Amino acid sequence: MRYSTLLSFFLASFSLFGQMANPVHWSFESKQINDTEFDLIFKAKIDEGWKTYSPFQKYGEDVIGPTPTGFYFDEGAHFEVKGKLVESGDRHEAKEPLFDGIVVAYFKKNATFTQRVKVTDARQPISGYLEYMACNEEMCLPPANVDFSFKLAPASKSANVKTAPATDPEIAEAVEENIQKPAEDFTEVEPVEIQEAIGLADSKIAAPVKWTFDTKKISEEEYELLFIADLDKGWTIYSQHTDPDDGPIPTEFVFEAGSHFERLGETAEEGKKKSGPDPFFGGAVVVKFVEGPVSFTQKIKVSDPTQSIKGYVTYMACDDSQCLPPTDVEFVFNLAGGTAGVATLDPASGLPLIDQSVPSIRATYVEPLGDCGAEDVVRNSGLLWTFVLGFAGGLLALLTPCVFPMIPLTVSFFTKSSKDRKTGLRNALLYGFSIIVIYVSIGLIITGVFGATALNALSTNWIANTLFFLIFLFFAFSFFGYYEITLPSSWANKSDAMADRGGLLGIFFMAFTLALVSFSCTGPIIGSALVQSATDKMGPFVVMLGFSSALALPFALFAAFPGWLNSLPKSGGWMNSVKVVLGFLELALALKFLSVADMTMHWNILPYELFMGAWVIIFAAMAAYLFGFIRFPHDSPVKKLPVARLGFALLSLGLTIYLVTGFFFNERTQTYDSLKLMSGLAPPAHYNIFLPEPEVDPVIKAKYPSFTKCANNLDCFKDYVEGMAYAREVKKPVLLDFTGYGCVNCRKTEEHIWIVDKVWKKIGEDFVLVSLYVDDRQPLKEVLVSASRQEKLRNVGNKWADFQIVNFEQNSQPLYVLMSPDERVLAAPRGFKESVSDYADFLNCGLETYRQITEAEGIKEDSQIGAKE
Repeated sequence: MRYSTLLSFFLASFSLFGQMANPVHWSFESKQINDTEFDLIFKAKIDEGWKTYSPFQKYGEDVIGPTPTGFYFDEGAHFEVKGKLVESGDRHEAKEPLFDGIVVAYFKKNATFTQRVKVTDARQPISGYLEYMACNEEMCLPPANVDFSFKLAPASKSANVKTAPATDPEIAEAVEENIQKPAEDFTEVEPVEIQEAIGLADSKIAAPVKWTFDTKKISEEEYELLFIADLDKGWTIYSQHTDPDDGPIPTEFVFEAGSHFERLGETAEEGKKKSGPDPFFGGAVVVKFVEGPVSFTQKIKVSDPTQSIKGYVTYMACDDSQCLPPTDVEFVFNLAGGTAGVATLDPASGLPLIDQSVPSIRATYVEPLGDCGAEDVVRNSGLLWTFVLGFAGGLLALLTPCVFPMIPLTVSFFTKSSKDRKTGLRNALLYGFSIIVIYVSIGLIITGVFGATALNALSTNWIANTLFFLIFLFFAFSFFGYYEITLPSSWANKSDAMADRGGLLGIFFMAFTLALVSFSCTGPIIGSALVQSATDKMGPFVVMLGFSSALALPFALFAAFPGWLNSLPKSGGWMNSVKVVLGFLELALALKFLSVADMTMHWNILPYELFMGAWVIIFAAMAAYLFGFIRFPHDSPVKKLPVARLGFALLSLGLTIYLVTGFFFNERTQTYDSLKLMSGLAPPAHYNIFLPEPEVDPVIKAKYPSFTKCANNLDCFKDYVEGMAYAREVKKPVLLDFTGYGCVNCRKTEEHIWIVDKVWKKIGEDFVLVSLYVDDRQPLKEVLVSASRQEKLRNVGNKWADFQIVNFEQNSQPLYVLMSPDERVLAAPRGFKESVSDYADFLNCGLETYRQITEAEGIKEDSQIGAKE
């Protein structure tokens, strides 16, 4: 399974910022199955690093995720869809970090979707459109639509025509399937890129999926439509069997209705796919394709093969750190002619045109009114923190009773048994190096056995997290002294015998013996560190390098400077206190894993209040233990608190009080104050059971229906026209926020930057916030056609994505634009960047620019804005 890694989620690669991204390239083909049935084939080739989503997803209705690929056929009496859509290609299933870790099915490199139709009149084309979403490691593009039209023509009868085997659409239990090559009698066509189909061939919209379509005649009436998606490396699209309500948008094939064909069964899907929880979508279980090509096959029965079969495929593409918005690709199968491809928009379609380009935006976007600087790229430091995590674990292991007494004994052995100090120092250094080799080898073995991507399952799968919860409980009570975790004594005896041989090999086995006999203390620490680092293929190696470096460091240092041994504290009861404290920490971390499983499966058993309350109790108990009020089996009576223990007791008490502040109610956000130290550990504050939903101003709501509450209880508008009208009414500048329900970087900005007082006040008091969701699936009252891009706009998300593209020449989110009420850009648009001060400077610069132009143009403000703090 191709599991998305949390580490790559922090790799902020903004190479697409300021550019048009179109990573999915579609082509359409048809294949006659028999006299009346055709297969409509949608092929998608996906750029490297991008992915799109299968039509089949399994997450629940209350989960927001990427848009699955979908295919929608125009109505027509000349055909009917037969069976279900079939998908194949480089299919994967994994948790999506960009969508809160829900599990989705997605495609990378390529995907093929096939829908069989039964045609009664092959002279009429089968048309429609497909919708898909493309994502990469750091962002998702808005859902995109591609029109298609299949012009079918029956093939001549041949004795070699074979009936295509049935494809099992049930893939819920799928673990991994390799793509099957298309039958030889399929006619391949060159993949068509999305930008070519919609008139944006010169743009650089992220497009990791390229679609091609083909047809295959099975009999006089039956055909197979083949949809093939090629995915760029690192990208995935989601299976048709992924539930769209849980997260990502599954790949979906929609055919225009027609009496000349009918679909026979479900669309079959083939490809390298995987099933499991997706970190992007809250751990929801998804089915996705991890490599291309991916093939979807739809069997159809055709009554008139001269009529084309049209429709569209909708899919979502994701990679390790981001998901693109759902994208539609229109297709058309011409069964009579044996051709298929991306449908082009008919100028005589009669659909209303909408031109969303705003000249004043276009002019000032290129040269903003204010000089507020450019955006920098944020570089990742995740592996450094993984090393620090391992190093800290190693330092803790040094203080346990299994390891600490070994330091002076081992160093004394090397210094006294060697013929000179130089030899003793060399042997001690080799001993320390052997420790590093042993523990690093453990990390490499884990990666090799389980696979680089499988490690992510350990930290995101709800079953694994529940298991970790139980294991950590087991570790905790071991540290409390109720039982010990030991390896078989025969292992240590054999290793010790090898150590007695001496030489380099003997030194190595001395280190190996230490690793074995100290397992009862180091095992839980190693296990905890490995689990925390398992979200990246290099995680186990790096964390064990850090752990072993800390463990080996004192042996080398004390061998080099033997006099330092006298400064070590003597072994005693304090080492058992260290184990008990570790037990409390293990107990607290156990709840973190249970919380992940709870949010993944929507059990609603561990909301914010219960989680934080449990942590308060755990750290209060730890403080009571350190003060001597609580004793465990191996503890001696505490007659007098040592200074160090008293210090840690006060620290634990302070931490307990700090955790209690997490229950303070924030009047601004109308929820609890989330604690920065608990970020990534505790559930989000809005996942609570006691607080009501915030209310909006009824007067403004009555005048502007899109007025609502957005992140952090900020007033906002979800309609551009209404938001700009209100801005002109109150004479305030606008913060235009291109966002998405499944945009993780958008949530990070809102939760870690917007919440800061100086930013929150600026947005709430000095700006009109307009948030446009490019993945909003609410249908428009009528299908529109983008005048600039000649693309159908079917839902609200399509509309706002088009608005962003035609005015700002990019389709990645988040995108923050500061504008005046008369639609002029005040500062260079800003993408995602983890810097509160930079964001505040961005707002202040735009505000100052607006103040200057209003003064210069003599615009009188109704109220003072931007007061100095």
